[in-house]
Amino acid sequence: MIISVKYNTLNNRQKKALREEYIREQNYKCFYCKEDLRQPPPKRITDLKINLTLFPPNFLGNPIHLQHNHTTDLTEGAVHAYCNAIMWEYEGR
Repeated sequence: MIISVKYNTLNNRQKKALREEYIREQNYKCFYCKEDLRQPPPKRITDLKINLTLFPPNFLGNPIHLQHNHTTDLTEGAVHAYCNAIMWEYEGR
């Protein structure tokens, strides 16, 4: 079982390793939509429009992100990049 850690204490190599650990722990299922991370996010997610100007350049360039809670800074799981955008823009996560 993975223990959540403070996202902003991790360097890029640690973030990548933790993301990969979450992917395995989650059996390749997205933390948010519960669909396979090896596939694009489902249509019910991609039908929701996102404002890409709210995100860093190339935000969708890496298809899988390490999700963290922006209030607690604790990691939560691995998500599709698009799911990550939906979580932040629509739900403030």
